[in-house]
Amino acid sequence: MSGLALSSAELPVFFEERHAALAARLTPEALAPLARLARTHDAAAVARSMGEPLGLYAHLVPEALGGAPSGGGLPADATAVDVRSLVLIREALGQVAPLADAIFAVQGLGSYPIVLAGCDAQRRAILPDVISGRRIGAFALTEPEAGSDVASLRTEARREGDGWVLDGEKVLISNVPLAHHLVVFARTGAPPRDGGAAGERGGGRAAITAFLVDSGAQGVTSEPLPMSVPHPIGRLRFERCRVPDSARLGEVGGGFKLAMQTLDAFRISVGAAANGMAARALREAIAHVTRRRQFGAPLSEQQMVRAYLAEMATELDAARLLVARAAHKRDTAAAGAAARVSTEAAMAKMFATEAAQRIIDRAVQLHGGMGVIEGTEVERLYREIRPLRIYEGTTEIQKLIIAKGILERAAAEPPVDERARDEAR
Repeated sequence: MSGLALSSAELPVFFEERHAALAARLTPEALAPLARLARTHDAAAVARSMGEPLGLYAHLVPEALGGAPSGGGLPADATAVDVRSLVLIREALGQVAPLADAIFAVQGLGSYPIVLAGCDAQRRAILPDVISGRRIGAFALTEPEAGSDVASLRTEARREGDGWVLDGEKVLISNVPLAHHLVVFARTGAPPRDGGAAGERGGGRAAITAFLVDSGAQGVTSEPLPMSVPHPIGRLRFERCRVPDSARLGEVGGGFKLAMQTLDAFRISVGAAANGMAARALREAIAHVTRRRQFGAPLSEQQMVRAYLAEMATELDAARLLVARAAHKRDTAAAGAAARVSTEAAMAKMFATEAAQRIIDRAVQLHGGMGVIEGTEVERLYREIRPLRIYEGTTEIQKLIIAKGILERAAAEPPVDERARDEAR
């Protein structure tokens, strides 16, 4: 992407020709109109523009369902999206327009459950408009008392006649002010026990079901939530919201698995967005320290400044490598083997977002007082990067996933013959 660090062209082991062609369309110059639009904070206009004419949403839908051609480089799975393309898009958007990146990401989360579990009628009705940008989706999972502990959610769907009635509250739901449809996860079984999650131990996974709900449906109310950055996000309330059984996505009780499959598909791309923001911060820092003079010389001639730049560039390249590896492994895994990529995906998300926070913090430091003036590029990036360490699984949750994965792999390895090893020495 940026000439300052690794790009798809430099990593042919991870990317293919179609990715180089996509990257060539995602230059800062090509995305300049989108960047200018994002600076107006007109989220609805930004959302529409990524459908037509940019065509970015097509990469959120598999080729078999009308999305962007994959070039035959993916497993024979009609529901697989090209994660490497998502990585390239989100890094590019992260560099020029984090607002656009946030909307793009949630458009994916709000449509992929339909790809995975929707019936033919749901797919035909929704996905073409998702691709064009005429329809924006939201992923309604998080609740006031259910964040990382997804299985403890309390929004309820009760069977009444030939349909369902939804009651409950969702919070911190991105795209709410823009969304035409909501993918809502609700409990359809026994409530979670007090003081504990209804997860693996309580059987709560089987008690969650996903529903496709029109944002203007009777019984649905929403309100925006002010954020430190101008992202469309809000709260949802469901009060006797009636939906037909045809609004259900997948099987009753299949919602937990569907939510996890969706998050797993897009988690790697969070690291790519962080890399884009970090790359922009590094570029801004280099421009500043080569222009700014102190003690009779440019700041870039000071050893400490050079040490900062070296650390920033190295961390960015390391993060890009982890993201590229995880995306490649996800795309090339055999159908049904995506779970084996969870460790690599968690590593990429954790390292890239934490590294980006450090890189942007150093860029602010190198700008001195100007780095904390509201409206400067690095000050904005400092606010933009912070949510990425939280959403789609906090850094702490990623550490648990990584530890679980490496312990399971270690347990699966054949035992070491200590005697033979000692003799070899």
